[in-house]
Amino acid sequence: MKPMRLTYIILSLILTFSCSSDDSSIDEPPIDEMLYFPPNDSDVWETKSISNLDWNENALQPLLDFLEDSDTKSFIILHNGRIVNESYFNGTTMLSNNPWFSAGKTLTAFTLGIAQEDGLLNITDSSSNYLGSGWSSLTSEQENAITVKNHITMTTGLDYTDDLYCTDMDCLTYLDDPNSFWYYHNAPYTLTQSIISGALNSDFDTYFNSELKNKIGMQGGWVQFGYNRFYASNARSMARFGLLCLNEGIWEDDIILGDANYFTEMTNTSQNLNPAYGYLCWLNGKSSYILPSSENSFTGKLIPNAPDDLIAGLGANDQKLYVIPSKKLVIIRMGNDGGDNGQLSLSDYDNLLWEKINDLIN
Repeated sequence: MKPMRLTYIILSLILTFSCSSDDSSIDEPPIDEMLYFPPNDSDVWETKSISNLDWNENALQPLLDFLEDSDTKSFIILHNGRIVNESYFNGTTMLSNNPWFSAGKTLTAFTLGIAQEDGLLNITDSSSNYLGSGWSSLTSEQENAITVKNHITMTTGLDYTDDLYCTDMDCLTYLDDPNSFWYYHNAPYTLTQSIISGALNSDFDTYFNSELKNKIGMQGGWVQFGYNRFYASNARSMARFGLLCLNEGIWEDDIILGDANYFTEMTNTSQNLNPAYGYLCWLNGKSSYILPSSENSFTGKLIPNAPDDLIAGLGANDQKLYVIPSKKLVIIRMGNDGGDNGQLSLSDYDNLLWEKINDLIN
């Protein structure tokens, strides 16, 4: 058993026994205020009424109209793990799968943390330790200077000006030193899964399925599309992962990622170039941000209408995985481009959507 997980279990037992008492003066939270996890082997999922949340019920239908009109397929709001709203549009059902696109980068970052906790790799190591030498066209010295962490923070220094996606050796050329600039370069991210499989000496998908997907009851799988690998699933599977992140890596009593330090690093500013980026996830409420396909830094919050503590997986064509710890919310939007011409991740649609969400929850 992993040391951190054993420590967590021992502490849990101590707290359980120390809190066991006949003292009826100890108030426990109401059942519907406790974090709920749906069973892994069933479609059963507890719900919660908007009327019980003191939200503005009159704002729900305008939100749903906006979603349908913007080519949304699936939309879910969880509060404390319970479904407050689950809606499907434009011919989609609960069983329909949709690609996460870059929102699935969060799955890879989470799996990397599990592999590090398992002692299979260290993100401060050179990525060559796991990819082997000659994975790029750099000199050995340049190649060895790139760490695993550079791959998950978009700071490898590799040249992004020719092809963002190509992972062939000839496409991976030197532009600048690692950690010297931030750019949303997809190829180094894609290689992160190869880093994990190299550390495992086995395939990524099998490890992902056994250590993450199956443990939280997700369905779906990874799909190869050119150089890219996208995860595709139904909306409830994305919601399950969001719920896991809301509870910081623990699924009910099962510790999926026990390395609290890694989870904290993943969901906070990971470098000093783009404050709004963690480990392959986006962060709101920071002083500035850099957008995909841009070298420029913009002052202000990533999504002005959204809560400051929002953590997000954002994918092309407006795939949205929002986790908001302060409000105990997970919000999922899957579908087609909401009207901003297929941006890689963040788009104007985020702010428009949050305007509607705020009308409901505030």
